[in-house]
Amino acid sequence: MTAAGARLAWTRMPGNLRGMALMAAAAVIFSVEVLFIRWMNDRGIPVATQLLVRALGQFVWIAPLLLGGGVAVFRTARLPMHLFRGACSLATWGLYFLSFRYLDPATGTVLSFTNVMFTTMLAAPLLGEAVGRARWAGTLIGLFGVAVMLRPGAGIDPLGAAIAIGAAICWCGITLTSRMLTRTERTQTVFAWVGLVTSLGAAPFAIATWMPLGLGDVAVLAVFGCVTPAILWLITEALRAGEASAVAPLQYLRLPIVALAGWLIWGQVPDAAAWAGAAVILAGAVIVTVAEARAASQAANRQAASAASSGAGSKPKSP
Repeated sequence: MTAAGARLAWTRMPGNLRGMALMAAAAVIFSVEVLFIRWMNDRGIPVATQLLVRALGQFVWIAPLLLGGGVAVFRTARLPMHLFRGACSLATWGLYFLSFRYLDPATGTVLSFTNVMFTTMLAAPLLGEAVGRARWAGTLIGLFGVAVMLRPGAGIDPLGAAIAIGAAICWCGITLTSRMLTRTERTQTVFAWVGLVTSLGAAPFAIATWMPLGLGDVAVLAVFGCVTPAILWLITEALRAGEASAVAPLQYLRLPIVALAGWLIWGQVPDAAAWAGAAVILAGAVIVTVAEARAASQAANRQAASAASSGAGSKPKSP
C-alpha cells in the first residue's frame, strides 16, 4: 500500500478506532519511557540529567512554531498558572523517574495510576466540578487497591511507594491546571511554557549532579528526550479523534507491557497479592476515567444543545 493509500485508509477509519490506535501507541511509548528510565537509573545517570533532557526534548517538538512565529507562542495572560503547571510537571517527572530506583516497573506503573483518584478528590473543591457516584466509587476502589498492594510484609520498598504516590499527587496539579488553561490557552502555548519552566527548573540540579557520560549514554538520552514528548501529542490527537470514554481506557495498556518487560529483562514479578491490589487499582482507575469521560461528553452535548436552541430562538419568525 502506498503512503497516500495508507493515509486515505486512516482517514476513513471510524473515529473511535483511530483514537484507540493513537492511545495504544501512546501507552506503548509510555511503557518504553519506563524502560528508558530503569535502564538509565541502572547506569547511574542522575535523575536531574534525565529530567533536563526530557524537558529540552519538548523544544524539539515546538521548534517549527518557534521558527515560524518566534516568541509569540509564549504570549499569555495567565503566566502564574503556566509557572505553577511547569512546577507541577517538574515535581511529577522528578518523583516518577526516581520511584523506579526503588520499585519494579509494574509496581511503579500501577501506583502512577492513582493520580486519577487524587484528581477526583481535588476536582470538586478546586474546580467546582460535580463528582458523580461512579467517580467516587472508582476512587474508593482504587484506594482500597493501594492498601492491598502496600499491605504489611508486601516486600515493596516503602520509600519507593511514597515517592510514586507523591508523583501521582503532583500529577493532579498537571491535570487540574491543564483543564483551567485549555479553556483560554492554545495547546502550543501550554506545551511551550512547560518546556521552558521544566528546563530552567531542572538545569541547576543537573549541573549540581553532573557526571561524565559515554557516547552510548548520550545517544540513549537524545532518543529518550526526542521520543517521549510524543506521548502528549498522541493522547491529544487520540481524544480529538474518538470519544473519550472509548479511547481513554487504552492508556492503561502500559501495565501489561511494562510487567512483561520487567519479567523478561530484569526477572522482576510482583507477588500474587500485589497483582490482586494492582488489579483493584486498575479497575478503580478505569471506572473513574470512563465516568469522567462520559460526564464531560454529556456536559458538552448539553452545551451544544443549549447553544443550538438559543440560536434557533434568536432567528426572526417568518411572517
